[in-house]
Amino acid sequence: MKRLQLAVRSIALVFVAELSLHAADAVERPRIVGIAEVSLFVHDLEKSRTFYKEFLGFDEPYSLKGENGAVSRTWIKVSDRQTIELVPEQATGTDRLNRISLQVDDAEAMRRYLAARGIKAPDAISRGKTGDPNFSVRDPDDHVVAFAQSTPDGWMWREQGKFLPESRVSTRISHVGLLVGDLEAGLGFYRGILGGRETWRGGANPNVLTWVNVKLPEGEDYLEFILYAALPAPNKRGGTHHLCLEVPDVEKTKATLMARAARIGYTREIEIKTGVNRRRQINLFDPDGTRVEVMEPNTVDGKPVPSSTARPPSSRAPAL
Repeated sequence: MKRLQLAVRSIALVFVAELSLHAADAVERPRIVGIAEVSLFVHDLEKSRTFYKEFLGFDEPYSLKGENGAVSRTWIKVSDRQTIELVPEQATGTDRLNRISLQVDDAEAMRRYLAARGIKAPDAISRGKTGDPNFSVRDPDDHVVAFAQSTPDGWMWREQGKFLPESRVSTRISHVGLLVGDLEAGLGFYRGILGGRETWRGGANPNVLTWVNVKLPEGEDYLEFILYAALPAPNKRGGTHHLCLEVPDVEKTKATLMARAARIGYTREIEIKTGVNRRRQINLFDPDGTRVEVMEPNTVDGKPVPSSTARPPSSRAPAL
């Protein structure tokens, strides 16, 4: 009898587990249409505003002020759907990346979807400082990933077509670079759960994998995983944690930047290089050392670059 009871209990547990899996599958993933925002910690807000506005040519549609009337947090507008948020640092010598935000068409549906798949999500969405519904989770590398929905109550919706000057060097954030220690876990989250699609692998060394690009499911924006053997110190991550601005012609962009550099005191080299991905690019650095990559969308010869078959430096994930 006891053996029968144990058998029945085992069958019941399996049945419950299968029901849970079916319940999770029944929660449909809402659309993820692209990168909405990159939020950066900055040491000197005024210097950072000068870099992004006067050097890169963007406008500042929305900001918050402290008790003394000075700007305490601000948003730099790249396009009608993308911004760069500048937030005063919480401590010196820390990672400059605060979070990335992905735009979804239904924030509450995304919260339920992630919770159904075992991702620790808040019990409810909230209204951000910009007025749009959003919530945040953490990815396998502890990066904060927010999911935001644009609504008529938010200032981005209300300011469509505004604060988009001709002076801006780019109209799109094409990707964000993230340090990833475990490729298998990272792909499990961004590809397996969020529905992204891996598009390319590359390596600075032919024998070691360095970059993995994962395109967001319902858009053209992507995330660039940057793999490592040893995690850089927080104050050394500015060259790896980065954002990429797409431009049609880096030669013209360089000429624009060179004309503005002296005016804001930008003294770092402005040099055009061709990356391993065979795209021309310029690496710029904001006052905190965060890299802003300016890159053309196509390869120099119009031909695709084959993916690397090398193994990750310290990941359990298999090579292609």
